[in-house]
Amino acid sequence: CSRPQKVCLCPFLPVHPLKVSTCLYIIQHPAEESRVLRTVPLLAACLPPDKCKILVGRRFNEDRYPELATVCRNPNTLILYPGAEATNLEEVAVMSSSPSVMIIIDGTWSQAKDIFYKNPLFRLPKQVQLKTNISSQYVIRTQPTNTCLSTLECAAVALTIMEKNKSIQETILHPLQALCTFQLQHGAQIHHSKEHLLRNGLYDKPMPKNKRKLRRMELLVNNVKI
Repeated sequence: CSRPQKVCLCPFLPVHPLKVSTCLYIIQHPAEESRVLRTVPLLAACLPPDKCKILVGRRFNEDRYPELATVCRNPNTLILYPGAEATNLEEVAVMSSSPSVMIIIDGTWSQAKDIFYKNPLFRLPKQVQLKTNISSQYVIRTQPTNTCLSTLECAAVALTIMEKNKSIQETILHPLQALCTFQLQHGAQIHHSKEHLLRNGLYDKPMPKNKRKLRRMELLVNNVKI
């Protein structure tokens, strides 16, 4: 896990990488590389190297990333990104019998949106989303809403659905739970979502002056899906 021995997470990782047929391509925004408490390294440690490939960058074109372009054109490739055009992943999994490739964007919501919309390659795969009411266990990082999940959590739920194996989610979440426990024991505070803070009058930062951002805050308070 590359962490100090005092907070080593290796005992919480699977002894052997999980056997999965689904291959993940993690498209990681460069800003994520500098974050200390990232979830993608834990995810990669749970899976075989050939089933979890990480590409770092903001712009991905066919000339620089021919392998990714081929993957995006594969009819069995899915991209996990919520939206009006996204299909419920569970519906896709029921109809699919062949091994799939799934692309997941790793970054803040604004970074993920920028990557998705400014890279035409990511509009080629079938767009899917998770229909779940699971609350994030990544409590040491602030999320927009209570049901926004970290990249590791998204991957855990998605792989469980694709592989039709409920134990996958538990195995992948185990090191994340340990990470949060260690951090809380060493002085970290629980981070409630912006949704929770706004609704309970606990949001202590200045409200944005940008009208679009302010409108998004209002939607969070009123429990409108955004």
